[in-house]
Amino acid sequence: MTSQRLIMLIFFLQPIAFGSWLPRIPDIQQKLGLGPAELAIALLGMPAGILLTLPLAGRFVARIGGRATILFGFVVFLGLVWLPTWAPSIEILFVTLAAVGVALATLELGLNVEADAIEKRSGQLIMSTCHGFWSLGIMAGSLVGIGLAAIGISPEWAVFMTAAVMLPISLLAARTLPDLHATEKPDAPIVGARRRGPSRALLGICFFVFGITMTEGAVADWSAVYLRDVFGLTGAGAGFGYSIFAFMVAAGRFGGDRLKASYGPIAVARACGVASIAGLALVAVSPAAWVALVGFAAMGFGVSVGFPLAVTAAADQADRPAAASVAILSFVALLGFLIGPPMIGLVAEHSDMRLGLGMLIPFLAVSLVLTGRLKPAPNAVPSPAST
Repeated sequence: MTSQRLIMLIFFLQPIAFGSWLPRIPDIQQKLGLGPAELAIALLGMPAGILLTLPLAGRFVARIGGRATILFGFVVFLGLVWLPTWAPSIEILFVTLAAVGVALATLELGLNVEADAIEKRSGQLIMSTCHGFWSLGIMAGSLVGIGLAAIGISPEWAVFMTAAVMLPISLLAARTLPDLHATEKPDAPIVGARRRGPSRALLGICFFVFGITMTEGAVADWSAVYLRDVFGLTGAGAGFGYSIFAFMVAAGRFGGDRLKASYGPIAVARACGVASIAGLALVAVSPAAWVALVGFAAMGFGVSVGFPLAVTAAADQADRPAAASVAILSFVALLGFLIGPPMIGLVAEHSDMRLGLGMLIPFLAVSLVLTGRLKPAPNAVPSPAST
């Protein structure tokens, strides 16, 4: 198997266990007797873990390399991801989610750095396709969670069993990756890179991706609750909102590299941005569950290519090592992914779920305005042609 296909496989495997947790969030909410605002506070555990991790993770990944980070990250992440389902209180739920956030941030940074290195070495655009496999993996994980719920397996055992199955498979795939870090010469130091803050170009890329990943996180954590509270769907039925969303994210990403090669990153990002806003508006005003599902599908396609395009644009910035730029981007992206859900919960507590989801529209509008920041840096290595 080529390096490109290996890294795609690993992107697919990484989120399966996490995906199995997402449709069980309403079960955990009910078990602990949490209201929307209390659940929102508990979900802040992951952003807290990421806040503590990513400022240091860039140096860590740059020092040991993407492959070693992936191996280490799988062991820690899959050893922790099932713990939130066993939490007996909101405090323990917060702490365990924070621990999962630490592991998730490090592992996903390693994945993106390794994919960027393989893309540059091979001369083949793969970043969007890699994230397509990630979306396919989280969709598969959510379907696993739905299936295990349908046959009556509790959230505690469902996520634990999924993580236990995924650990040896993930480690076997990761060990097969070539050690690019050991064979490449270290990057020449960039004078002042540690002292300078992010450039305006990198900040623009980060703000572009914030609204996109905020939407991804919101749908992941609240789609099942939304379908339950607004339309009365329960169990497996409520979980299909996220499965449809994740399927369309994957579909968009699988075509993203070809679309980028044909039309350029800015045009693709703008078209998807319009689709995401239209889909979100449809969900917020939907009169029936099937209309909401159509909206979730449009949202999924709309946000599909944003993060892969941003990773490539950030890695091309010449003012600091690629790992450092991607770490900054990942910090903002994962922050958006995990801040969106608590924000929606707090709004829903004082109004309703429709308005809570509608609060995402201004953030997606900012992302649409900032699509021009995806233009390749003048001193960046040109993107290779798709093969």
